[in-house]
Amino acid sequence: MNQMIRKHVRNFCFLLITFATGLFYLCFYLVGITFGVAMSFTIVGIPILYYVLRSTETFLQHERIRTKIYTDISVRTLPTRSQEEGSMWERVKAEFLNEHNWRAIIGLMLHGIIGMLSLICATLFYLAPIILLFAPVLYLLGISSISVFGIENNTLSISLFFMLLGALFLWIGAYLGNSLVKMIGRYTRRLVKDFARR
Repeated sequence: MNQMIRKHVRNFCFLLITFATGLFYLCFYLVGITFGVAMSFTIVGIPILYYVLRSTETFLQHERIRTKIYTDISVRTLPTRSQEEGSMWERVKAEFLNEHNWRAIIGLMLHGIIGMLSLICATLFYLAPIILLFAPVLYLLGISSISVFGIENNTLSISLFFMLLGALFLWIGAYLGNSLVKMIGRYTRRLVKDFARR
C-alpha cells in the first residue's frame, strides 16, 4: 500500500514537472529562435541562434533521465554530437539545416502542450478526489464552497456522498494518471530515438 501511494505521488510530481519543463521549452525556443533570427544581422544574433539550436541534445538528455527516474521506462542514451568545424556562420547553417534537430525542437515545444494537459490531468486525477475525500471535514468546518455537478456541499449526507465519490475518482484517477505518465514516457523515448538516429 505504501509503495502504491509513493508511485502515485511520483506520477503526480512527474505531471507537474512535465508542465514546468514543457512551458520552459516552449518559451525558450520561441523566444530564442525568434530573437536569434531577428538579431542575425548583428554579431550577437548568430551565436545566440547557434547555442539555442545546439541545446536540443542537453534538453533531450534531461528528458531521458527524468523519464527513467519517474516512469522506469528505459530510454537509450544519446550519442554526443561532435562540434562542426568552420566559422560560426557555417556552424549555424549546419545546425539550421539539420532535420533531426528541428524534429527535436518541435518535439520539445510540443511538451508545452503536453505539459498543459498534464497540469489539468494532475488536478483532475489527484487533487480533486482528495478534496472530495475531505468533504465531510470541510462541511463540519463550515466550508461549503465545494460543488460537484451543481450539487453543493451543504448537508452531511451530501458531504458523505462526495467522500465516496472522491474515493471512486481517486481510484480511477490513479489508473488514468499512471496511463498518462506512461504515454508521456513513451513519447520521450520516441523523441530521443528519432534524434539519436541522425
